[in-house]
Amino acid sequence: MRIDLITLFPEMCETVMAESIIGRARKKGAIQVCCHQIRDFANNKHNRVDDCPFGGGMGMLLMAEPIALCLDNLIDQLGEKPHVIYMSPQGKTLTQQHVRELAQYENLAFLCGHYEGIDERIIDEYVDEELSIGDYVLTGGELPALVTADAVSRMIDGVLSDQECFEEESHFNGLLEYPHYTRPAVWRGRKVPDVLLAGHHGNVEKWRHEQSLYRTLKKRPEMLENAEFSKADKKLLEKWKTELEQPEN
Repeated sequence: MRIDLITLFPEMCETVMAESIIGRARKKGAIQVCCHQIRDFANNKHNRVDDCPFGGGMGMLLMAEPIALCLDNLIDQLGEKPHVIYMSPQGKTLTQQHVRELAQYENLAFLCGHYEGIDERIIDEYVDEELSIGDYVLTGGELPALVTADAVSRMIDGVLSDQECFEEESHFNGLLEYPHYTRPAVWRGRKVPDVLLAGHHGNVEKWRHEQSLYRTLKKRPEMLENAEFSKADKKLLEKWKTELEQPEN
């Protein structure tokens, strides 16, 4: 997969995407990440890319032409139009399911807005979808783009050491992940659950599944509304639901 970031702050994006797991994946060729400076496509001597909005109002808008020229240049490089995502608080909220869908594309381009946003005509002409990472507003689209790019990159073959690294994580299978423990077995009087120390893999898997169910019920019960469960799971969920609804003494 190739990921392109269209931004006023390519150095910021490059710094993040060059580190840790994503950085190592880039070095070995599992993914390709390219950052593009919108100002390089400004057609004025001061490299200005923003202007006042028609009709008045606070703030500045990114102009259409520099962004269009940047995207046209990218399309020429690729030989085809990438799937263009505009990071915006007006977009649909990113979910793990949608991350998996985005991971199927060969080319993703993230357009990072700034100031009060971008000229609407760019959205009409180039953008395939608008995405948000939550119902709040940031100073620019770089952080949401990096969050989304990181989440998508982890789904690509060769980025993580093993597919199980993400298959058992929260949200991947509709449940929150079970708790984890490491050495020492007793820390400040708190002991690791006995089942994890006994070495019986079947019991460990059963415990982990039940813990995922319980955590989801306790922390994110809405995630269970449309899920299908075995009879044993349903019995456990009913038991825990009754216990959680009882007032504490």
